[in-house]
Amino acid sequence: MKILVTGFDPFENEAVNPAWEGVKLLPTRINGAEIIKLQIPTVFNDSIKVLLEGIEKFKPQAVLCIGQAGGRFDISVERIAINLNDARIKDNKGNQPIDNKIYDYGDNAYFSSLPIKSMVEYMKKENIPASISNTAGTFVCNHLMYGLLYNIDKYSVTAKGGFIHVPYIPKQVINKPNTPSMDLSLIAKGLEAAITAIIENDKDIKITGGKEF
Repeated sequence: MKILVTGFDPFENEAVNPAWEGVKLLPTRINGAEIIKLQIPTVFNDSIKVLLEGIEKFKPQAVLCIGQAGGRFDISVERIAINLNDARIKDNKGNQPIDNKIYDYGDNAYFSSLPIKSMVEYMKKENIPASISNTAGTFVCNHLMYGLLYNIDKYSVTAKGGFIHVPYIPKQVINKPNTPSMDLSLIAKGLEAAITAIIENDKDIKITGGKEF
């Protein structure tokens, strides 16, 4: 089994992106599965292009994309991606689309095809804070997740796909008072646990993961 794991490059004046830093720390094999690592540009359209090129090259059975969600307290496994670009800031090439569809003829939204609740539970068993998230935002993270799931649905480019958001790491919040962070080693450990859940669970477990808001 091959699993393609992606992480974004730094954006918004950050020197690092914990998504890619965490991906780099993953082993090359987890439970016998080959782990292929790919850095993705934080750029609308280019991000999907690079991802699809990676899928074409490596032909993985599953794809897990990782992004930074500064301000979140835990590792967030995304449930859904929406067909909308609405950028609060410019991407790394200066693009700032507002209220644009990602794919003109795509569905309004796509759900992750990964076992998201199992992934959360595996991380919790390793004493790593984790939860289901019901919004991947409207920046390049959601853009990439939607692009992945759209191409799985329309063109069967791979079997399964989904997205995880990780918090800042400590050195990113030195000048951001009262902003949560997570040690990079814990992020990497959490990602490894989540990948283990993907490998070991063809179907997701049925437990509550909902939120009131």
